Amino acid sequence: MVATNEIPRPANTVQLLTADGRFQPSETSAEYLPYLERLDENDYRRFYRDMVRVRAFDHEAANLQRQGQLGLWVPSQGQEGAQVGSAHAAKPQDHLFPSYREHVVGMVRGIDPIGIIGLLRGTTHGGWDPTDPAVGNFHLYTLVIGSQTLHATGYAMGMKLDGKVGTGDPSKDEASIVYFGDGATSQGDVNEAYVFAASYQTPQVFFLQNNHWAISVPVSTQSRTPLYLRSSGFGIPGVQIDGNDVLAAYAVTAKHLDDARNGEGPSMIEALTYRMGAHTSSDDPSKYRTDEELASWAERDPIRRFRVFLEEQGVGQGFFDSADEEAADLAADIRRRTLELTPPSVASMFQHVYSEPHPVTDEQRRWLEEYEASFGGDA
Repeated sequence: MVATNEIPRPANTVQLLTADGRFQPSETSAEYLPYLERLDENDYRRFYRDMVRVRAFDHEAANLQRQGQLGLWVPSQGQEGAQVGSAHAAKPQDHLFPSYREHVVGMVRGIDPIGIIGLLRGTTHGGWDPTDPAVGNFHLYTLVIGSQTLHATGYAMGMKLDGKVGTGDPSKDEASIVYFGDGATSQGDVNEAYVFAASYQTPQVFFLQNNHWAISVPVSTQSRTPLYLRSSGFGIPGVQIDGNDVLAAYAVTAKHLDDARNGEGPSMIEALTYRMGAHTSSDDPSKYRTDEELASWAERDPIRRFRVFLEEQGVGQGFFDSADEEAADLAADIRRRTLELTPPSVASMFQHVYSEPHPVTDEQRRWLEEYEASFGGDA
């Protein structure tokens, strides 16, 4: 059962669904409500399916890591609402720049999630080709904290310089959206990205997932003011949303991406959410946060609250059973294919260093081939 007690939220936070699944828009949501008119029941069902599927994928990947099949795992449980809503708000021509926890964003855009597994198993350098039309302009994971904000800003600068913004043709205007966490806001890269984005009025959205813990440091230690206000110091407007409300994530992101494509410059969205699991599989969150805090955020679970909303819309048990079955099938498929992955060839480490042949890497490859051959046989 979903908790019926509504948990307090900051007064300015945009929220459409309460923690117990009631559609009760906050006073700050009026300008975003029209964007829900773009959605129908099939979209709502897709949102739910995507959240359930990625949670099953997440749990299976965590099990695989514990069983020695992955070197590391980065869980996303608790952040499904922010990611699914924002991902569906993007148009096909938009470019999405993730950090390393946006598994379902990539799945929404079309990547095969086994690419994420391969990356964290160490069998691939990237996991997918962001230029492949099948992956929907979803760029590579970035483990260097905050650097993807500069990548997104630079790409957005190129969009503007190439005249792909504010043309009046919604099917051609482009924007970028970059995902980062509360810890990244303390990095110089993010602040430098704000400077360039504001100066060039780039067509982009900074999508901050404030999951309240930068590894073991609480957000209250990092910032004495709400994080969505930080960008305003650079001339970039910001808004704070309930990040566990998939409808709010969709509507607010849709509006701000529209504004960016129309030439109105960059904006920032701070999605208040929570990392229910560890920062990565090498972390033990029980060392720095309380069970009471974890329980309070469990009451705001994005999947549970959206299920209640769908039930109120008349969606029956058969749909939820089907979604659970589909999620279980995905998890089983990922396990099977993970165990079938083979080590990459030694030569692959040289294949994507430069776009064209380079004498230094050619010489390194020849040296390695000669070195291995010196052992003779299969040694």
